[in-house]
Amino acid sequence: MIKVAAFALVGFIPACQADETVARYGAAGVTWTLTTLNGATFEPRATLEFEPGGPMSGQAPCNRFTATNSVPYPWFEAGPIAATKMACPDLDAETAYLGALSLMTQSEVRGNTLFLRNDDGGEMVFTASE
Repeated sequence: MIKVAAFALVGFIPACQADETVARYGAAGVTWTLTTLNGATFEPRATLEFEPGGPMSGQAPCNRFTATNSVPYPWFEAGPIAATKMACPDLDAETAYLGALSLMTQSEVRGNTLFLRNDDGGEMVFTASE
């Protein structure tokens, strides 16, 4: 009987673990708007939102998208990214945005600014939107 009780308790541990993603460290409950991509101003509107535990979503220049980020802060991993498939004049900017997002590996929340970076020097800078 003790073995059964211990097994039942172990089954609940993953559900009780705290969220360690960027959402917990200041990114949740905010709409983040991309301002620069690799040092250049990003003109089309592109957003990113985080939910506790890993789900994230946003508006790329043309389409809505969803993805997950379940790695612990400060690490970042967007995957897999699923997007709607509407065409628009900013499709090249959308490809750049979603492509860069998929390459980011580190995150940092500093006040109203979210930084996503990778070891190759890639950087996305977002500001909190109202």
